[in-house]
Amino acid sequence: MILSVSRRTDIPAFYTEWLFNRLKDEYVLVRNPYNFRQVSKVFLSPEVVDCIVFWTKDPSKMLDKLNLLGDYKYYFLITLNPYDNRIEKNVPPKGQVINSFIKLSKSIGANRTIWRYDPILLTDEIDLDYHRKRFEEIASLLEGYTERCVISFLDIYQKTQRNASGITAPDDKQTQELAKILSEIASPRGIKIQTCCEKIDLSALGIEHGSCIDKNLIEEITGEKLDIPKDKNQRDNCGCAASIDIGAYDSCRHGCIYCYANAGQNAVDINIKKHNPNSPLLIGDIEPEDIIIEKEAKSYKVNQLSFL
Repeated sequence: MILSVSRRTDIPAFYTEWLFNRLKDEYVLVRNPYNFRQVSKVFLSPEVVDCIVFWTKDPSKMLDKLNLLGDYKYYFLITLNPYDNRIEKNVPPKGQVINSFIKLSKSIGANRTIWRYDPILLTDEIDLDYHRKRFEEIASLLEGYTERCVISFLDIYQKTQRNASGITAPDDKQTQELAKILSEIASPRGIKIQTCCEKIDLSALGIEHGSCIDKNLIEEITGEKLDIPKDKNQRDNCGCAASIDIGAYDSCRHGCIYCYANAGQNAVDINIKKHNPNSPLLIGDIEPEDIIIEKEAKSYKVNQLSFL
């Protein structure tokens, strides 16, 4: 089993106490985001969790807790964009995030510390030259501390459209130009660029389609041959391996105006008040009407171990 922590919210930045309580108890409860009363019980024993994939914009709170991960294998996807707090309202200063990124890389290795430059967007002030300058600044600081940069271009979702006034996605021509710029900056620094959930073919620029939850990387980290299917629950152009996400929507405090995972600040504020670090659920507690279903937990190792 691959554990995704998390596409839905930033658990490493905001919910580390809860996370380590769940790993200690070796199970977590996850509400179905489309069926409130349906709750999955997911077993978290290191014997069945092949790898944990952490997604975050701020890894600082994990730096002194890596020893608590014990026998778990893991890697980090760290989003580091060039935007200020008009777009990423509560993300820490970029210098602080870069310092945390470097410290993490020194602890776990550059191959397990992946940079996400995502989403790439444009405004009246943020043009191609802006991205050129800022990407080069970040890449120069991360040289030697990461081997991969995952990029994607802005998608405007219905739930974020009202918050995203003034920002646009690059058109096809701008996408090609930006990809060329980023590739020319990253390549001499030993950073390989891959796309996330993008249909466009950029292989002529040395940019391949990538997988954030990457079977090949997980096999490299674990030293095991794994039989992991493709994730059928993601978008058509997603190349990720199957995983179980333990996050919850409407619970991230970063306040990024492009985010698909939050319906609005009011919903986030309500859910934050419901968070209990000792609850098996990230948000709230089990209620009498809830139906708990034990989810099969199995390793994807060729000689796999299965619970249930």
